[in-house]
Amino acid sequence: MALRLYDTKTAEIRDFSPLHEGRVSLYYCGATVQGKPHVGHVRSAVAFDILIRWLRASGYDVLAVRNVTDIDDKILEKSTASYNPEFRADQDYPAEEPWFALAYRFEQAFHAAYDALGVLRPNYEPRATGHITEMFALIRRLIDAGHAYPAPDGSGDVYFDVRSWQNYGELTRQRVEDMQDAPDADPRGKRDPRDFALWKGYKEGDPETAAWDSPWGRGRPGWHLECSAMATKYLGAEFDIHGGGLDLRFPHHENELAQSRAAGDDFARYWLHNGMVTYQGQKMSKSIGNTISPEEMLSQARPKAVRYFLGQAHYRSQLDYRPGSLQEAEAAVERIEGFLAKSLGEQPVQLQLPEAFRAAMDDDLNVPAALAVLHESVRAGNTALAQGQKTAAAERAAEVASMTQVLGLADVPEPDGAGSAEHAALGTLVDHLMTERAAAKAEKDYARADAIRDQLTTAGVIIEDTPEGARWSIAAQTKGDTHG
Repeated sequence: MALRLYDTKTAEIRDFSPLHEGRVSLYYCGATVQGKPHVGHVRSAVAFDILIRWLRASGYDVLAVRNVTDIDDKILEKSTASYNPEFRADQDYPAEEPWFALAYRFEQAFHAAYDALGVLRPNYEPRATGHITEMFALIRRLIDAGHAYPAPDGSGDVYFDVRSWQNYGELTRQRVEDMQDAPDADPRGKRDPRDFALWKGYKEGDPETAAWDSPWGRGRPGWHLECSAMATKYLGAEFDIHGGGLDLRFPHHENELAQSRAAGDDFARYWLHNGMVTYQGQKMSKSIGNTISPEEMLSQARPKAVRYFLGQAHYRSQLDYRPGSLQEAEAAVERIEGFLAKSLGEQPVQLQLPEAFRAAMDDDLNVPAALAVLHESVRAGNTALAQGQKTAAAERAAEVASMTQVLGLADVPEPDGAGSAEHAALGTLVDHLMTERAAAKAEKDYARADAIRDQLTTAGVIIEDTPEGARWSIAAQTKGDTHG
């Protein structure tokens, strides 16, 4: 089965055929570094990390680019606010900070979160401020082609003329008349309220350091322009995949597509978007108080369990967080680790992936189905160990180790280099008692089975009997004591 991916632009699952045989070029939107990363940022990073890993496991040479937006209205606003003592009371803004220092500090916070979760560094991670000349060239091409214009009020703003491009709205399948006005600059300089800024003229009060001399006046780039210029610089006028969170589809990606195509670039062949993260079915909101940050998640569970949680749903679906989610992920990870600790001394030299796993991943990265294959291999491996079938157990262990590599679980570092042996030992002990309990039930020694269950419950292990067999997880209150 060949790889198939859902293309947002065509709204259908398509056979993946790269521009160049054996090579894949991919650009996905990274951070606008105005603050610490939120859970949506890291969910997106994990989703595209899994895509990159699967492409490489499938034999492709992948060139991956992830941008950093380090100049933006909100970055400037928060930098200005940092000079206000009341605003600085917020722990994220401990001192007066120029915009470029603030942006760099939060860029490092994103890197720390990515690294903690085993997200691979891209081949290139360009900053917007390092590509101003490329943006000038793109604006000039659009003006010369009749798709952009300097504002007539002398403000220095330059706008993309949305009505000049007949395919505007093709990514989200909208008509121009149904779109909201673009919230850029002074609308008096626009031909149409939906025209968006390619270049923003300098305004009184802006930091002098946040402006560049341009043919249209001193100013700074518009957000959408930045990604088009950086994507084509590193990947060319046409490349394979453009990705990002679903919230970026409009207006950001719609505008990227329009300006790049209007300038004459074929741009991305496939558009992929990952779904959002909710809190018990509701959109996360600071005003409601139903948010959880990556930092909070990592304080409640090991990075490997956090990665498992963030990557376990289909990338296009909504991922719902609720109390207990991380404990369930931790229990799943410990079952995997416990089996590997019992059966495998070293990782396999080559990937040994079950065909069912390959089929699931080729089916638009169906990670839930792939995880089902992984856990079935763990169950089969534990059964083989219990029956003394060492060869079969070793084969299942090689498969499990290979699958965890593809899903990125094997590359998540343990905090301070510790913890993995502890968790593997716990999994081994619990699995041993679970095997004893299953044997007691098979022999109808229910007193013994209940005694084992009570023993595990007292230790903080929750047992759930399901039609597919017994499952265990760690009680939340014990989790903090055991792994805190």
